Amino acid sequence: MSARPPRDKARTPSLRLLPAHLLPMAIALALAVPNAHADDSPQSIEALTERLQALERRLGVTSDDAVVVGAADLDQRLRVIERRLELQAEEAAAKAAKDPVVSLAPTRGLSVKSPDGLELKVRGLMQADARFFIGDDNAPQNDTLLFRRIRPTLEGTWGPLIGFRLTPEFAGDSATIVDAYVDLKFDPRATVRIGKIKGPVGLERLQSGGAIALVERGFPTELAPNRDLGVQVQGEVFGSRLNYVVGVYNGAPDGRDAVTTNPDNEFEYAGRVFWEPFKNAANGWSGLGIGVAASVGDTFGTGNNILPRYRTPGQAQFFAYNTNVSADGLRRRLSPQGYFYRGPIGVLGEYITSEQEVRVASGANSGRRKHLVHDAYQLTASVVLTGEDAGYRGAAKPNQPFSIDGEGWGAFELVGRYGELDLDDDTFPLFANAATSAASAKAWTVGLNWYLNSNLKLVTNYTQASFEGGAGAGADREDEKSIFTRAQFSF
Repeated sequence: MSARPPRDKARTPSLRLLPAHLLPMAIALALAVPNAHADDSPQSIEALTERLQALERRLGVTSDDAVVVGAADLDQRLRVIERRLELQAEEAAAKAAKDPVVSLAPTRGLSVKSPDGLELKVRGLMQADARFFIGDDNAPQNDTLLFRRIRPTLEGTWGPLIGFRLTPEFAGDSATIVDAYVDLKFDPRATVRIGKIKGPVGLERLQSGGAIALVERGFPTELAPNRDLGVQVQGEVFGSRLNYVVGVYNGAPDGRDAVTTNPDNEFEYAGRVFWEPFKNAANGWSGLGIGVAASVGDTFGTGNNILPRYRTPGQAQFFAYNTNVSADGLRRRLSPQGYFYRGPIGVLGEYITSEQEVRVASGANSGRRKHLVHDAYQLTASVVLTGEDAGYRGAAKPNQPFSIDGEGWGAFELVGRYGELDLDDDTFPLFANAATSAASAKAWTVGLNWYLNSNLKLVTNYTQASFEGGAGAGADREDEKSIFTRAQFSF
């Protein structure tokens, strides 16, 4: 008996690029080739030829159906099939490279990305709140259930230069646009953003509504502008340790959005510098960030689109200017701010002053002017009881997401905050009525956040606020005691 000849590797088809549905047949042929060398009998060659012809017909390869009389002929035809399979694999790969890639992930939402650098992301945020007020016989608020935010978001890139974001708001009595802007991404160090955007002044204001530690933001946010129409340049330098924003805007009153047009024909200028000196260092200070933000501009006119109103933690108004008072010149804000996060512990603090030139526009004191300076601060501390990392963008996803069978319970975070807002003493009685507006407010809040998974968060807060003035005859406004709860779904 002659020895089995060594296997000729050149005669074995390459399987790396084969389509999945052809893989079993190709493997069968590969195993059959050595047997052809071992047994050149007419019966074996005829059987292998029949199998080869069947595969050729499926692949559309033209061949002579006559019986092959040698293994060399089989090898040649096998090489033709191998090349045909390679061409089909290359064609399939080229087609796949031209098709968009669609993905859906719990933390990133729905994404569609094309090979041309176009990408569209669909995200969403929904918050359902329950609000209860304790001992509120004379309070203006009612216990209520409400949708706080319903915000689908479309964002993405249109090639390497253009980015965009569009976020409508469906909570409330009417639909509005929250964010609508285009980014021109010339460089990570210099991106131009145009549209309706958040002003750069408030630290907690810049947090996403789904990432804030408590149900509602603190007193400094009442003195910072919210969203505005403008153009800003932003970027990161020094290895992303320093980021900056500088821009020009229509101008928004404290704590509110700007209207759709510029109401007083004046612009406001704002900027922010935020430094994270140890951002890229593997040490205990890597979560430290400190910064300063400011805005300045002139503003003139009366009404809620120009002059601010300030709210309690329960979202009830506790201060407003008299109706005959108008803004009459300089409006300036300054806010030192910072945070520190290390492991499960986080601390955020900010202070802000808001200055405004005001004038009595009518009445007995018509023409009287004053430069008023209001200020506010807050300190918020948190600890993730289950050990996950805390952060400015919210707690990390739970190490053990909640499951019905009890294998995981998610992450729990305990939060506390104290803050104050003080009005300039010269505000009363000329520019505001002490019988209806408080001169200062202080509040503390404790809260528990339960992150069931990366998408579902349940929140409970207890807040107690006290006031100076605001009730007439020199009396203080009644303390506000509230319990706010929230169910939040985001993706």
